[in-house]
Amino acid sequence: MIRLQAGELACEIEPSLGGCIAGLWLGDLPVLRSTPAAQLTSSRQAGSYPLVPFSNRIAGARLVWQGTAHPLVRNNGAEPHAIHGVGWQRPWQVLESDERSALLSYEHKPDSAWPFAFDSSQTMQLRDGALALTLSLTNQSPQPAPAGLGWHPYFVKRPGSRIAFEATGRWEMGPDKLPTERRPHAGLDADCATLDVDHCFDGWQGVARLRDERLRVRITSTLGKLVVFTNPARDSIAIEPVSHVNNAMNLVAAGADAAGLGLAVLQPGESCSAQLTIEVERLP
Repeated sequence: MIRLQAGELACEIEPSLGGCIAGLWLGDLPVLRSTPAAQLTSSRQAGSYPLVPFSNRIAGARLVWQGTAHPLVRNNGAEPHAIHGVGWQRPWQVLESDERSALLSYEHKPDSAWPFAFDSSQTMQLRDGALALTLSLTNQSPQPAPAGLGWHPYFVKRPGSRIAFEATGRWEMGPDKLPTERRPHAGLDADCATLDVDHCFDGWQGVARLRDERLRVRITSTLGKLVVFTNPARDSIAIEPVSHVNNAMNLVAAGADAAGLGLAVLQPGESCSAQLTIEVERLP
């Protein structure tokens, strides 16, 4: 376990459980859904975990790429799809760490969960009032490979929680949790208590705000899409900056434009990277 501290802000990281962020606290207030790292048994219980080499779902756990079908592991219980990549379920190696920062890496060899070799790294850097994250991926396969990046942070939903961000579109979801069509959408400015959403928004401007009676949180990212997931029964709201639309890889196989969906196609040795910053301020 790694613990970072900068003023009132503290972050605990569990490299062995998907390189996840177990928790983020401002003093005694959890910013993310937070559990001490020593108590975690799965990254699914964590405050946030990295999404690499893809985000959200690949339909039916079957990747079709350049005319070849690759069966993938159904990696989330009864879920019929492959979900959130492989990094969140693999141990990461600690390359460097100090009181305020950590550098982790994961090297993937082709297996039943993902057929392309890649290297990935993530940095976590804490400063007064903010947690800055980077995530990178390099294609180590001898052929062009699809690639996506993102994060899956769960923010605490307290009384008065309100989310606001701007976008230009939203992908509608079918009962199978896969996207059906894109419709124009201006984003959200909504009370989290009554919000029922599980959608990918595109045309996101890279800024989202979450405010409640105790904290003001500003989420900024270099990524252009945002998945938001919550409903009235949940005590958290997932605000997930991602690089590509849900099921993008199979949408490309069906004829959609990769760039339009945000999907990177990396040549051998080529890399992609992304940044995310979570700024936190206590309200008087």
